[in-house]
Amino acid sequence: MKRTDGRAFDQLRPVEIVRNYLPSAEGSVLFQIGETKVICAATVEQKVPPWLRGKGRGWVTAEYSMLPRSTTVRTGREVKQGRPKGRTSEIQRLIGRSLRSVIDLEALGGETSIILDCDVIVADGGTRTAAVTGAYVALYDALKFLKEKKIIEEIPLSDFMAAISVGIVDGKPCLDLCYSEDSEADVDMNVVMNAAGEIVEIQGTAEKASFSREALDEMLDLATAGTARLIEDQRRALLQVD
Repeated sequence: MKRTDGRAFDQLRPVEIVRNYLPSAEGSVLFQIGETKVICAATVEQKVPPWLRGKGRGWVTAEYSMLPRSTTVRTGREVKQGRPKGRTSEIQRLIGRSLRSVIDLEALGGETSIILDCDVIVADGGTRTAAVTGAYVALYDALKFLKEKKIIEEIPLSDFMAAISVGIVDGKPCLDLCYSEDSEADVDMNVVMNAAGEIVEIQGTAEKASFSREALDEMLDLATAGTARLIEDQRRALLQVD
């Protein structure tokens, strides 16, 4: 099988992580994988949702959007519709859940929230997984900011965490689908994992045909290797001197 861009079935697209991309944010990243580009910005606020007040826990949440011309055809701004679409809400919840899986919210503090704004500026497949992976780095830098300000004593992250897409294209399990592959895939799946190789979340759908347990295992093996490589990219980015 020959992939659209000539990659091997188990090969990631090139990855670039640019930290401190927005000078005004407590943490920010331009995350690029292939042609997909997402800006992830972390904002620290000294308040929590009403249902968390007085409980001694902080909060981490996310918002996600796609710029109108991040796609080949203009996508209208959802703000004009008065509320996010179902897909947007689903992705926002995915990003928030993924980040909260690796942070100690009690160590974050009782009145501290971190909001991750993930804005897709170029969409060529895998935007939600790119947002998760980039948001982790932006979150780390926001926590580093809080530590430097002596609001927290230590960075309360328990592990690294990243996400990648996998799928079945022309009958073959493949890693990191670009848009042309994603739109034609028999199966489309997004996998979030931590550095220990544990699964945080799986979103998988038989788009055109059902798939076997063997195929599922193959896709999970690809996702395990793919997220491990992305986590190495995160580590390298965070080791760079500011």
